[in-house]
Amino acid sequence: MADDSRKNQRGIIGSYTAIGDSFTEGVGDPGPGGTLIGWADRLAVLLADRLPAPDAVVGPPDDTQGNFRYANLAVRGRLLDQIVEEQVPRAKELAPDLVSFCAGGNDILRPGSDPDAVAERFERAVADLTQAVGTVMVTTGFDTRTMPVLRHLRGKIAMYTAHVRSIADRYDCPVLDLWSLRSVQDRRAWDSDRLHLSPEGHTRVALRAAQVLGLDVPADPDQVWPPQAQRGTLEVRRDDIQWAREYLVPWIGRRLRGESSGDHVAAKRPDLLPL
Repeated sequence: MADDSRKNQRGIIGSYTAIGDSFTEGVGDPGPGGTLIGWADRLAVLLADRLPAPDAVVGPPDDTQGNFRYANLAVRGRLLDQIVEEQVPRAKELAPDLVSFCAGGNDILRPGSDPDAVAERFERAVADLTQAVGTVMVTTGFDTRTMPVLRHLRGKIAMYTAHVRSIADRYDCPVLDLWSLRSVQDRRAWDSDRLHLSPEGHTRVALRAAQVLGLDVPADPDQVWPPQAQRGTLEVRRDDIQWAREYLVPWIGRRLRGESSGDHVAAKRPDLLPL
């Protein structure tokens, strides 16, 4: 099985580069001044906190001591081939200790897409990355059984997830398994657009990713959500109509026009910089 143990020890990580689409960019998790945070940024903080302070290490100075470096190359709307063309070469150039690689989800959402073909291209990129960087952590899809519209694609997403886990086995990659993270099946883990995580959802994914990499975390990512009042049928229907008007129709319109939400968007952190 792929090495996704909650106590996976792979040594000190002094640098981290995140590649992917809107999920890794942090859409749904707004920060100060219109910036985005997201699970990858939150994971970077957890990794940085694990590094020993420079004055706590005996011996000559080391580049990783108290100087954690992080880059986030992810851009919303990117398809797998775009990520491979634009982000993978830059990640190889940066050569960090860790790369998180989440891609293919936007491909799977497209009508007529073939999970087998997408997985073949994903594997080629993983093979390329693993030869150039320290560790490549891959990410599965979410279980969409409770999500409007996306639940109809659950079979395709499950097939692609199975491929990702198999690829991880072959290349000794830790797996951020989002399919098994039950807490993100709660609607409070998702933004109002129902396509991106909320701040709390991003936080739980970051905690799970840290566990996969062997870190002790301050909270359980699968902690049960507090109870909430049951919503009536009319309220649910009203919310569905509002969601379709505000998010679904514009999303379909962009697809018909061949546009992407990531057009004219650049990576928010293209260089390995200290946190």
